[in-house]
Amino acid sequence: MRLPLLFLLPLVLLCACKGGGPGGREAGAPIVTVETVASSRFANRIDAVGTALANEQVVLAAPVTERIVRLNFRDGGYVGAGQVVALLAQGQEDALLAEAGVRAQEAEQQLDRLEALRTRGFATKSAVDAQNALAGSARAQAEGARASIGDRVIRAPFGGWLSLRNISLGAIVTAGTEIATISDISRIKLDFAVPETLLSALSVGQPIDAVAAAYPGRPFRGTIQTIDTVVNAETRAVTVRAILPNPDKMLKPGMLLTVAVESAARNAIAIPELAVVGEGDRSFVYVLGNADMVRRVPVKIGARQNGVVEILEGLKPGQRIVTEGVVKLADGMKIRLAGSKAGPGGKPAPARN
Repeated sequence: MRLPLLFLLPLVLLCACKGGGPGGREAGAPIVTVETVASSRFANRIDAVGTALANEQVVLAAPVTERIVRLNFRDGGYVGAGQVVALLAQGQEDALLAEAGVRAQEAEQQLDRLEALRTRGFATKSAVDAQNALAGSARAQAEGARASIGDRVIRAPFGGWLSLRNISLGAIVTAGTEIATISDISRIKLDFAVPETLLSALSVGQPIDAVAAAYPGRPFRGTIQTIDTVVNAETRAVTVRAILPNPDKMLKPGMLLTVAVESAARNAIAIPELAVVGEGDRSFVYVLGNADMVRRVPVKIGARQNGVVEILEGLKPGQRIVTEGVVKLADGMKIRLAGSKAGPGGKPAPARN
């Protein structure tokens, strides 16, 4: 009788492993976390790197070789449009202007006398014409002297902030010597390159966000002003120019900024990325049904952002899906919710607060 007993022993052990009583199967159900499907905002995002430029910027240089007799600015100071920034010596030009003025006045007086004599028949037309030419030449010399004086007065073409001063009073400057750089930074032009494949996602007036390394926690917001009409044949990218308000002068020309441009903003179903199970080119999620049973549902995914994924097809708002513990599941499996434990008979007991 020993031989039949040896055959019965494995059967007894197998039955014990399978449950050992009613509800044993539920006691081994995996514990998972479940969330309700909801909608979230998604947008296509273009990331780029741009360079800050002044709204207007010009280098003020000496137009002639002369000595500096006055500097009307300080390092980093503000000047208004038309304000005199520097003055070059103009003593010789003042003398030439005075001389030309006297000659012009004398020529005008002589012309008036000749015209009066001509009306009485005592002067010829040719004499009046010759004197008229002399008067015109004298006036031109006076205008030339005034222009020469004007070249020695350096004025700001627009209001802005001046660079550091690298020249001193009394220095002899040659034509082209830089005196100061003036920049209007009340707003900033931000130029950045975008691949031509993304041109359809850009439009004039589109908002952008930019971040500078100097101020990592502060975004600077602006809008696209211009999209270049020419695509770079080497890089296959187009230059985009955005305008950023800069009332507090935090942004400086030459700074490097990272740019983010959003397009096609929309509301769509969003679920955590951990809830998606991938098999080849297909994606699935586990939906909680009746009696704590899960079923595997195929879904079509879209954009990903901030740890969530956009669901284009397969789910509806209000459904409950498994977000943690999906690796332990199979289609049709019974589950237990996190925070609950098996009660008598293998049924989940209410979770304690």
